[in-house]
Amino acid sequence: MEKINSRHHPNLLSIVIPAYNEEDGIDAIIQRVLAVGPDLSKSGLDMELIIVDDGSKDRTAEMVKTCDGVLLIRHPINKGYGAALKTGFQGGRGELLAFLDADGTYPPEYFPELCQAALGGADLVVGSRRSGASSEMPVVRRIGNMIWASLVSLLSGQRVNDPASGMRVLRAAALERLYPLPDGLNFTPVMSTRAVHEGLRVVEIPIPYKERLGRSKLNVVRDGLRFLQTILWTAMNYNPVRILGGLGAVCMAAAAWLALIILGLRFAGTTSLSSFGVGILFAALILAFAGVDLFALGVTFNYLVSLFHKRPVRKGLFGKPVFKKPLEQQFWWMGLGLMMVGAILGLISFLLGFQGWPVERLWFYLLTSSMLVLLGLQLFTFWIIVQVLDELNRRETDIQNDLIAQ
Repeated sequence: MEKINSRHHPNLLSIVIPAYNEEDGIDAIIQRVLAVGPDLSKSGLDMELIIVDDGSKDRTAEMVKTCDGVLLIRHPINKGYGAALKTGFQGGRGELLAFLDADGTYPPEYFPELCQAALGGADLVVGSRRSGASSEMPVVRRIGNMIWASLVSLLSGQRVNDPASGMRVLRAAALERLYPLPDGLNFTPVMSTRAVHEGLRVVEIPIPYKERLGRSKLNVVRDGLRFLQTILWTAMNYNPVRILGGLGAVCMAAAAWLALIILGLRFAGTTSLSSFGVGILFAALILAFAGVDLFALGVTFNYLVSLFHKRPVRKGLFGKPVFKKPLEQQFWWMGLGLMMVGAILGLISFLLGFQGWPVERLWFYLLTSSMLVLLGLQLFTFWIIVQVLDELNRRETDIQNDLIAQ
């Protein structure tokens, strides 16, 4: 992690604008930002404007040099949108940091309103393009932003309207909890995802949005997939069971549905399966094992994540405990129960075989028996792992309690 500037001025707002080949619009956005100074002063804030030229090949840097009251920082090569912002944050002297794009799509005139929310206690204030203000966002990007917002909200359990907004105000002290952040255009969705999982106070303020003139640097497909990947991976660092457990639950539900089809065929008198029936059986077995494994892995990873962050283990697939006692603490009896039922069913099947029942009548029961035993063994094994991780999570607290008791 880059060392964060410790000499922050409490009444200073540092506005960072990353710029890459923006000679056509950089002067206009600089003048608009500087014009906000008097309104910021009404809130007791001074302002510094930092332009980070991210290896531009045009006259962007030369044009910035002609503007008074602007600090120019240059990257010798193009490092990326997020990298430019992090360089600006490092150079900023304000207790409040802000940023917006250089293309004039975001309204700097709304910075005073965003700063009011930050001065009111918010750690991160996002200028939201999806909260009621007029927006000229293209339909494709509007749909994509809606998908990312829904995904971040689902994974975090907190409503987020615009995780990809490029206009924000944040407290410099919050960077220690937000870092590390990526160097690319996925900087903002990762920031939003990390902020809500870190428990930071996030406030969204409606802002108008105008589509930029000329070609956007955002590739809808490539960057959209990158947004998806980084949102999921960031959420995995905080609450893996929300993702893995959800996938596991879907797999187990699908396996149960297929198992009902097979049972229906069996009770209808079918003793042999067609190729289609064999395919259904194979899919049901794979989905059942995959579902249990994914759910149990998600629970186990939650304990590992908790151990890393030194925080209480997140309980419940959807943010709140479903059972009075966590489900993973019940894996032992669930596992032993499945193994016992599977063993009894297998023993009965073998005895019926010795009584002369043909294998065409017994194969289904024998297969079910082996599956129950293996699933039960998996659950019991995961229960053992969870017990060890739970003890490690409680170790520091237990040590302190023992020291106090002495």
